[in-house]
Amino acid sequence: MTQQLQDEFDSSVENAEAWMKAIQERLRINDNTKGPRSALEARLRETEKIRALEPEGSLKMDLILVKADAALRSISEDKKREVLSKLKDIKALWEETAIYITHCHSRIEWVWLHWSEYLKAQDEFYAWIHNMRVTLEPDIELQLGLKEKQWQLSHAQVLLNDVLNQSVLLERLLEEAASLFSRIGDPSVDEDAQKKMRVEYEGIRQEAQNRVKLLETITKEHEQYCANVNQFQSWLNSVTERLNCCIGEANKTSAEDKLKALKEIAKSIRSGGKKWKHLENQCAEVIENTSPLGAVRLKDELEELRKALEKLKLLRSEEEERLLKIQQSESAYESQARQLEADIQELRKYLQRLENDLDPGEEEKTEDEFVTLWRKCNATRAALAAEESKVERLKAQLKELLRFSQDVQPHAEGVVSAIQQYQSVRAKTSRMSADTETQLGRLFQNPLQNFEQWKPSVQMLLETPEPALAHIEAALAESSQFKEQLMTLQLKKDLLNNVLGEEKAESFLQEVAEASKEREILHKSLLQSKSKLQNLILQHKNFDAGFAPLQKKLSAIKAKLDLEKEPRPDLLGKKTQLQRLQMIQDDLAELAIHMEEVEKLVQSNTTHRHEMNQLSSGCQALKRSLEMMIQQSEDHVQKHWAYNDKLSDLKQWIAVTTEKINSYQAADGEHNIEGRVEDLERWLAEFPDKEIQLHLVEAHGQLVMENSSPEETAHVQAELDQLKESWKSLKEMATGLLKKWQLDRPVTDKKKRTFVGSRWMSRPGFHLLDVDPNHKQEKMGERQNISSHLKLLHNFEEWLQGENTKLTKILAETPSSTEEIKEHESKLEELQSRVPDGQHLFENLLHLHPVIGNSEDLEDLRYQWMLYKAKLRESMSSLYFIVLTCSLVCVFQKRSGGVCSYLHRVCWAALPLQLLLLLLLLLAFLLPLAEENHSCTLANNFARSFKLMLTYEGPPPT
Repeated sequence: MTQQLQDEFDSSVENAEAWMKAIQERLRINDNTKGPRSALEARLRETEKIRALEPEGSLKMDLILVKADAALRSISEDKKREVLSKLKDIKALWEETAIYITHCHSRIEWVWLHWSEYLKAQDEFYAWIHNMRVTLEPDIELQLGLKEKQWQLSHAQVLLNDVLNQSVLLERLLEEAASLFSRIGDPSVDEDAQKKMRVEYEGIRQEAQNRVKLLETITKEHEQYCANVNQFQSWLNSVTERLNCCIGEANKTSAEDKLKALKEIAKSIRSGGKKWKHLENQCAEVIENTSPLGAVRLKDELEELRKALEKLKLLRSEEEERLLKIQQSESAYESQARQLEADIQELRKYLQRLENDLDPGEEEKTEDEFVTLWRKCNATRAALAAEESKVERLKAQLKELLRFSQDVQPHAEGVVSAIQQYQSVRAKTSRMSADTETQLGRLFQNPLQNFEQWKPSVQMLLETPEPALAHIEAALAESSQFKEQLMTLQLKKDLLNNVLGEEKAESFLQEVAEASKEREILHKSLLQSKSKLQNLILQHKNFDAGFAPLQKKLSAIKAKLDLEKEPRPDLLGKKTQLQRLQMIQDDLAELAIHMEEVEKLVQSNTTHRHEMNQLSSGCQALKRSLEMMIQQSEDHVQKHWAYNDKLSDLKQWIAVTTEKINSYQAADGEHNIEGRVEDLERWLAEFPDKEIQLHLVEAHGQLVMENSSPEETAHVQAELDQLKESWKSLKEMATGLLKKWQLDRPVTDKKKRTFVGSRWMSRPGFHLLDVDPNHKQEKMGERQNISSHLKLLHNFEEWLQGENTKLTKILAETPSSTEEIKEHESKLEELQSRVPDGQHLFENLLHLHPVIGNSEDLEDLRYQWMLYKAKLRESMSSLYFIVLTCSLVCVFQKRSGGVCSYLHRVCWAALPLQLLLLLLLLLAFLLPLAEENHSCTLANNFARSFKLMLTYEGPPPT
């Protein structure tokens, strides 16, 4: 049996060796890159077939290993060495064969691809040669104008630049041909083929350069002609402008100066004729290299310049004749203009004197002064009517001046100004007369109007049940004054007739008589009311004796309430404050009873009733303020109680956990280490929930600090800081202990330790130590690249911290009504809507630099992000539970029967939702295990190296 196994092993070794030598012989035959392209392609196909046989060789090697293993188990030690020697030799032969297969196929494939890329580039070069030859063969076309010639020259320059740029590609192509010829020795890439490509390129370049030179000559000739035409046009415009200055009406120079300027323009026009002749000769040369239509345009442009020059000559001669006629009419115009100015000045002085006499002044005027001013206005109106004939004479003189060609605008403005001043004085006189009449009428009406305004107030005073004696006496004094004023108006009958007219004066006097009668009646009524008031003065004297104590007591309660507005330093002080506020509420209720007794003494006195109403409104406002303070104090006590309870629970858990971990650290040796690891993992499983509780304690602490004194705020902050330090210390102890136990456990438990550690890879402080040195080097390189993405990482941390703070504040609130639950739900939904954006930002961090996914900072951030999403999901679930509970309570209140069946249906309906939430939570924890930072899909990038083969300047990959 032993000999048979050894024979089988020897037979398999011999078969494999023979097969490998045959493969090497086939490779040796095909390992050659010389020859034509078809032979190279045949060798490439043969090497591909040989490469396909490589799995067969691997199968033979596996068979040898199986036979060797079976033989080694049953043979002696001497024969084992022989078997191992043969096994070593056959492995070396197989490794050599496999390497030879790969290298031979790679070398031939590389030359084949190199040749293919060269042929592709050569075809593109000859296609470019053909296109350029087709473009440059036709003769130069005659263009329409300068712009078209410039475009043609620019196009030719672009073609020349293209040709010059192609030289770099030609040199690269020739280098590739020489390199390829040294490898394959094919005539298609020899020196003759290279020279042919260079000769064809030189011919194209020479033809493009000649075309550019010819087009530059033609374009410069046309540009020079256009510059001369523009220069002539500018000269023509300047002469035309000078002539227009002489012809224009805005020119204020004399006729003699204009005639001198026209003679100088005539000399300039004669020199312009010579310039035009030179342009005509130059145009004939440009037309030879211009299209027929362009030649017609050039001739038309030259003809327009000639016509403009002739028109300029004609305008100059006509203007000279017109200036000679103007000199004859200037003398007659000046004499009539001087007379008109003298008449205008005389009229304006007279009008100014009348206007100065009408100045009323700004001080208040008496009735006599208004009468004097009214009479003066009437005299001025008569004087202005007499001056109307002078105004008409000024208009006639202005019409005479309009017959002349000179500018009469200044004289017309003088006449218009004088007429405007005349009309202004007349309007002012009429306005002052009317205003004076209005003021006099108002002065006459004032006593009557004042009486009409005074009469209702007196009637109201008489109708008042308890009028004041001082008001009655003041009304009697005013009645005596009105009596004197009305008698004075009745004595001014003549003045009223002159100012108001007879009809208005008669009607006004009747109104005055009626007012006098009404005044007499009111005066008698006031005297009767005065006598009645003297009997009511001694009533209601006992009101002040009961009102003052109530006012003092209300002020004392208000002072006590102001003292209780200051925040208290601790929970005991807040409870004491709440008790004192309740005592103040009892005092306020006792005050209300006393106020009801005092209100009975008010009776019909409006003043005392008003005072009592003010006291009652103050008491009601103080009562509302006290109720609000009691409500706020109860809220503050409740929040402080909640904070103390949560803080005490978390401190107790931290103390128990710390004591437990210290007991684990004190235990030495490996006795029962498995049980301790399992206990520590159970403790660590509670860390996420306790971290949520830590955030809730911080939120309750913030609410307590907002409603506490500075001393209590500092105390609460110190407690929170101490709690954070304890939490941090506990987490560091747990992390260090877990790492220590994992490193101290036996090597056979590595797989289990790796599985246990993977549960904490996405949480801060729980990382397994790397034992692979190569992995450590890769990790160091990744840490060096993290600095370029720190800004993005910092932005995501700030955003996550802000969202976490908002969630903590929302969780600290305890909704008690349906509206608060809806508001709570809307806030949580708003946070949930921003979770996809945060996930997108976090995925960007992972995709920008995969190495960051293994760094401690990113692992910490991953844990915080997962913790935040878990908190948010738990908050939504708890809110759904609260809503469901409220719905059930409402249903239970509405229905008294069928409660068990309804609850059964609700539980069955909610079961799928709860299962779905648990599934989502499980998937969220499994996400870190599904991420891969490395991929082998791009490991074999051999084919990618031939994508841009012409840019490769090194030796072959073998």
